[in-house]
Amino acid sequence: QVQLVESGGGLVQAGGSLRLSCAASGSIFSINHMGWYRQAPGKQRERVARIMRDGSTNYADSVKGRFTIARDNAKATVYLQMNSLEPEDTAVYYCNADLNPSSDRTRSYMYWGQGTQVTVSS
Repeated sequence: QVQLVESGGGLVQAGGSLRLSCAASGSIFSINHMGWYRQAPGKQRERVARIMRDGSTNYADSVKGRFTIARDNAKATVYLQMNSLEPEDTAVYYCNADLNPSSDRTRSYMYWGQGTQVTVSS
């Protein structure tokens, strides 16, 4: 059974910073890309940032220059450092990972965390 567990959300004032973490656990053969999505009330879920196995990254235009994604392959963990936070960043943030479980090494599946709330006050 594979699980993604997020931590690090909370309430912060505009201009502040937060760091989200997401650890993958269970019977994992390999992890491909990992990323962060967010969903604000009344809006569709959107991708915030993604990091590939080789370390290459991409970001949503709205967070470029403010957010940084990183991963620790040894710990099967992905991080999202969020600086200069704005009220518009308020949302539930979800971690996701495209990975090959040990039970089916030839195929990759998408897994999601349970979400963590980030609230930025003005």
